[in-house]
Amino acid sequence: MPADPLHRAGNPQRSTTSQPPSGSGASAIEVRRSARRRRTVSAYREGDRTVVLIPARMSEAEEQRWVSVMLDKLAAQENKRVLGDAELSERAARLSDLYFDGRARPASVRWVTNQNTRWGSCTPAEGSIRLSHRLQGMPEYVVDYVLVHELAHLLVPGHGPDFWRLLEAYPRTERARGYLEGVVAADRLPHLPATRGE
Repeated sequence: MPADPLHRAGNPQRSTTSQPPSGSGASAIEVRRSARRRRTVSAYREGDRTVVLIPARMSEAEEQRWVSVMLDKLAAQENKRVLGDAELSERAARLSDLYFDGRARPASVRWVTNQNTRWGSCTPAEGSIRLSHRLQGMPEYVVDYVLVHELAHLLVPGHGPDFWRLLEAYPRTERARGYLEGVVAADRLPHLPATRGE
């Protein structure tokens, strides 16, 4: 019987799935080891999971280090990608399905450049959602939070207890709010002029 190329020389391919370290955007990380892979490490998103491909001979410590490196690389690539209005509408529909059983259906979702003091706005009577262009390039979970926030306004117009209960469905609410508060705080810091030689 020919040798199985995935299980040769005591270096079997194995796959492990774990929860991501804090700071990553995925809900689970799957590490796949391969005896065929000698030096390279790669990663990609597969739904709500991140798959990291590594050589089978890599130690557990090297695996942890490379998983962290690849999560950072994927996040950087994703942050550079700017969604268009059509993609933003699709994303809003997906988030509505996921967190509100599809009950929040906006008539329009688009980026705007005239919102410099708020991250997003919603006009429930028209079913329109507008997101500030300042969100472009921020982590996906932050953009998703603002979308979910505005989608919730289609169901509950104000910021009362019912609204905040709805928003609890989104698991990264506190993290996203903290990120946005940090951005606002950083904007308020005094900007020192650069000194010579910098």
